[in-house]
Amino acid sequence: VQLQASGGGLVQAGTSRRLSCVVSGLSFSSYPMGWFRQTPEKGREFVASISANGDTTFYTNSVKARFTISRDNAEHTVFLQMNTLKPEDTAVYYCAAIVIWKIGSRWDVASEYRFWGQGTQVTVSS
Repeated sequence: VQLQASGGGLVQAGTSRRLSCVVSGLSFSSYPMGWFRQTPEKGREFVASISANGDTTFYTNSVKARFTISRDNAEHTVFLQMNTLKPEDTAVYYCAAIVIWKIGSRWDVASEYRFWGQGTQVTVSS
């Protein structure tokens, strides 16, 4: 199983960026997906998750109304559209796939995820 994240870079505050994550070796349309981010100060934190068919999404409070997670099951790709970026969004962003989860889970716990991408750096300048 491979998860290849891309789309990171250096951006100015207030602008937008879209991250992509292409998944191979996994029955992509069967599993929820998530985005996490990591900084030295905060460690790894949940950003957003999406159900297998894309009709249910969850977000951490700090990105609600600014970020949108979506997926294209035909292309085995999950996206994170990030709008109105802030300096505090600076982090390495990781996509991840979950294959076993608890009923009622919001898929917001890193330890639930089985497969991880390599991360893509997003740096937001003020």
